[in-house]
Amino acid sequence: MGQKVNPVGFRTGVMVGWKSKWYASKRDFAGLLIEDFKVRDFIKNHPSKQQYRHAGINKVEIERTRDEVKVVLEVARPGLIIGKKGTEIELLQNELQSLIGRRVNLKVEEISRPEIHAQLVAEDIAEQLQKRASFRRTMKRSMEQTMEAGAKGIKIQLAGRLGGAEMARREKQISGSIPLSTLRAKIDYGFAEAKTPQGNIGIQVWVNQGFYRGDESNGDDAEASQAPKKPARSYKR
Repeated sequence: MGQKVNPVGFRTGVMVGWKSKWYASKRDFAGLLIEDFKVRDFIKNHPSKQQYRHAGINKVEIERTRDEVKVVLEVARPGLIIGKKGTEIELLQNELQSLIGRRVNLKVEEISRPEIHAQLVAEDIAEQLQKRASFRRTMKRSMEQTMEAGAKGIKIQLAGRLGGAEMARREKQISGSIPLSTLRAKIDYGFAEAKTPQGNIGIQVWVNQGFYRGDESNGDDAEASQAPKKPARSYKR
């Protein structure tokens, strides 16, 4: 199961919360869902400001109240979005308000270690491949940086016309441990596309960030110490 499903979706509602936090009736649900998509797409692919694509936006969380829409950005380089004296962030907030027609409260949070966030690693690889870098060297460098930043494991998979080959194929590299089916393991997942002259290359990245809080202790040892050594058996004749 863990091999086929998006690891973030697999853990949503069990170990992690939703990226959109609001409740709506059946009549309004579809419209608000489309609004969320528009907000995320507008921020990630801004029509005029290219610096947003280099800011390292990892996640866009949206929370709705009766009066306003709260948008929280997790960013590796917040200075590119905030701008001088906060001018850029005010412009972006006004643009979002005109886009969805509601009052928007925009907040930016800085990511301390962008190397262990799978989406940012995938986007960095895509950027390197678009600059015609060697895909094997790029994969190796990204894995080394992630492991040096403190990750427990990383898996990178590329698919497409790698190196300009005529036939598309897949290349995969793994370092450390990636327990995809272990729910308490903090597995981050990211996907990006590199648009090369030969065609698009899909990039999938899985990063093991350790365990969720409260699970640092060895759970197997704890269970073994509490379990009876020999279970009592009842035989019927």
